[in-house]
Amino acid sequence: MFRRPVLQVLRQFVRHESETSTSLVLERSLNRVQLLGRVGQDPVLRQVEGKNPVTIFSLATNEMWRSGDSEVYQMGDVSQKTTWHRISVFRPGLRDVAYQYVKKGSRIYLEGKIDYGEYMDKNNVRRQATTIIAGKTRNIPPLLTKSELLEKQPVPNF
Repeated sequence: MFRRPVLQVLRQFVRHESETSTSLVLERSLNRVQLLGRVGQDPVLRQVEGKNPVTIFSLATNEMWRSGDSEVYQMGDVSQKTTWHRISVFRPGLRDVAYQYVKKGSRIYLEGKIDYGEYMDKNNVRRQATTIIAGKTRNIPPLLTKSELLEKQPVPNF
């Protein structure tokens, strides 16, 4: 099922203590984010002079949990937290597709990397920003009920 044994993979990511400190050791690392949520605003295409254009939008993800110990499900027992993410798309093909087809309220899945940066606001105050740099996105079609699904795809007669 796996092409390489787990130990071979782990050896690539872990530096052994027996190596000498004078040798150059290149360690691998991973910066990956996967998000599934709803778009909070229509994408905006921005371009600063001398820099590549970027498509920016916000994405909301929800976390839900039961807040009681009761065995019986009650609507009041469910708590929810919404987290907003700032998404930036730099890749030329993906940037244009995201700008054209992603709309407010769309449900999308995206993969990318997390980036921390600083900027100066209008009052010359230094601010920190966390951004997700999208590597690939996918629109998720809305979930259909069983009756809607049967209406769209007739059942074949056998």
